[in-house]
Amino acid sequence: MAQVSASSSIQLAAAPEKVLEALADYETVRPRILSEQYRDYRVVSGGRGDGTVVHWILQATEKRQRDVQATVSVSGSTITETDANSSLVTTWSVVPNGTGSTVVTLTQWNGAGGIGGFFEKTFAPIGLRKIQQQVLANLKSELD
Repeated sequence: MAQVSASSSIQLAAAPEKVLEALADYETVRPRILSEQYRDYRVVSGGRGDGTVVHWILQATEKRQRDVQATVSVSGSTITETDANSSLVTTWSVVPNGTGSTVVTLTQWNGAGGIGGFFEKTFAPIGLRKIQQQVLANLKSELD
């Protein structure tokens, strides 16, 4: 199995603390910033920060979807979402950038082997980066 990953970043005018607070708010902010590829989003438990559990279906393509039940952990300026249904892990890192912030999101998982794994490693990150970039653009609209 090959490690597959996709990463995107954005610069925001908002202070890092405000960005972290928004990203860790799975009850109100997250539903507003998710792109159309996120379906059936719901908070299973918690709702803000460490220990929150959320569920969604990520419709990556017309034929490919992933059922995600993510447990959230927060450590310093990093929020980590670990999927109970797969090896998928997404991190959201917020770092100061002048008077604002830079947000970096990284999603990784163990991909398939063989020829299918080659195509997954080649093409899945391209599609996922588009989804990440839309969510980050929505976050910018929410906070700036």
